[in-house]
Amino acid sequence: AQQPGTPLSDQEYHQFFKFLRITIQASTACHLRELYGCKNSLVQRLDEYENHGVIPPGPICSKLPGNPFFRNFCTFSLYRCIMKKYFLKV
Repeated sequence: AQQPGTPLSDQEYHQFFKFLRITIQASTACHLRELYGCKNSLVQRLDEYENHGVIPPGPICSKLPGNPFFRNFCTFSLYRCIMKKYFLKV
């Protein structure tokens, strides 16, 4: 471990910005979903991209305690956005 207050190494900076960039992209996708809804063509393309070209019709099941069932992929995605659990999978 490095000394507190010292800058990150080149590799650590790479990981830091990689995570930050991914999180910002996920947050932006959530903002689009909140603004335009799941029927928006851009949001649907993002959902298709996330699911290898097909939006799962539902119901969506997860291993979340207390939230094992979602009506459809849109509901599941909205949950992830609200909870800021961008990388939660089913």
